[in-house]
Amino acid sequence: MFQAVIFDLDGTLLNTLDDLADSCNFVLAEKGFPTFPNPQYRKFVGNGVAILMKRIHPEGTPQEELDDSLAKFTAYYSNHKDIKTAPYEGIPDLLAKLRAKGIRLCVLSNKPHEISRVIVRQYFGDDTFDIILGKSQAFPVKPDPASCHYVTDKLGLAKKQVLYVGDSNVDMQTARNAGLTSCGVCWGFRSEAELQAEGADHLAHTPDDIFMIVTGETHEE
Repeated sequence: MFQAVIFDLDGTLLNTLDDLADSCNFVLAEKGFPTFPNPQYRKFVGNGVAILMKRIHPEGTPQEELDDSLAKFTAYYSNHKDIKTAPYEGIPDLLAKLRAKGIRLCVLSNKPHEISRVIVRQYFGDDTFDIILGKSQAFPVKPDPASCHYVTDKLGLAKKQVLYVGDSNVDMQTARNAGLTSCGVCWGFRSEAELQAEGADHLAHTPDDIFMIVTGETHEE
């Protein structure tokens, strides 16, 4: 049914929550601002680091303070991005099975581009993904569809041939804005109810579900 899959990164392929939360809390503590329990970051992440900084700082924090925090966060996270991060169970096997079927794989993240490239290759190798695209000056952040359009054009595929997989309302909005079929994963940072409310075309409770949605086959076939 599908010839390619575009994956979100955080909360979809990798559980990055604790490293993101620890890095944010480091910055907040250094500045004397209140910190948050790690699980609370589930509702803060997803729209890029600039918006993340705004969400975790007290309301009315000046922009120059937010910019300084963003720089400190980026520096700290770059050196602490792989302390607790790990692929979700079954994801490496899913990616290998899809590659074996000739499915083209891509990553599209609101995480900064260079960090996205480094972390994807660190956990999944150099040859798993055809395209890895993070936030840069080239495109607006998701849910703007421009980066999705770039990926589908680069692949040379029609929209109906590409499945978009993510864990949040932002991802479901991105897929819809880009005219792609969406699949929400229920193991990520947001809830199944949020994915349903945003009109996910499919829901995956395990990576095996994604394999079946993409290929029409069970994992064992």
